[in-house]
Amino acid sequence: MPSITATARVRQFAPVRRWGVNAAASRVPGSTALRLPVYLRVLQGMRDVDRVSSEELAALCNVTSAQLRKDLSALGSHGTRGVGYDVRTLRDALATELGLQHDWPVVVVGGGNLGLALANDAGFASRGFRVVGLVDADMLRTGEPVGRDLVIQPMADLARIVRRTRCVIGVIATPPAAAQQVADELVAAGITGILNFAPAVLTVPEGVAVRDVDLGTELQLLAFHAQQRTNARFVGEGSTDGGEDA
Repeated sequence: MPSITATARVRQFAPVRRWGVNAAASRVPGSTALRLPVYLRVLQGMRDVDRVSSEELAALCNVTSAQLRKDLSALGSHGTRGVGYDVRTLRDALATELGLQHDWPVVVVGGGNLGLALANDAGFASRGFRVVGLVDADMLRTGEPVGRDLVIQPMADLARIVRRTRCVIGVIATPPAAAQQVADELVAAGITGILNFAPAVLTVPEGVAVRDVDLGTELQLLAFHAQQRTNARFVGEGSTDGGEDA
């Protein structure tokens, strides 16, 4: 499973064109689609494996084998009883379903520590994404190098970057107060998919998909579960302590 589980929501989603492919034509249910990237990530790590059973793959993906078989059957991949799945074939099928036959250009808004880290993340390229621009509202940072191939550009260049690279995915890595305005500018530039790291609820028009990654919320949930385990342990210890009657 991913090291950080995002608080992810898709709001006001309508069919969009993905490089000539109609997303509405997908036969995969939305709940299944959320698990496909996990399956693909695990399979991409199996470079020296030709076949894998549903039980083995399910264990690596932290799902039941029944759930995995159901999810993969939606792709038309049923495997072979007693033999399992061909790793390369299944990997290609998942990449095709997720639209990863080519690199997806991504533009990042926000040149702070998070934005810089995202723009420099080599892992994006290995998963089919290429950061083609990093923009920031601070004009004093214009021209600041980002890695080997990028420099920070002003917000005024956002629409030009989107047009030039045919970019449809934008990442918001700004303070929450600026997030809605940035979302508006991304949509106006032609972005139809937004990954939002700002702890703010965005309002977007029909046809724009938004996924939120709120690390603060995830840490709070982890603290909640840790507290529940602590409370359960104390209760358990108390119940085994006979004590003395008053």
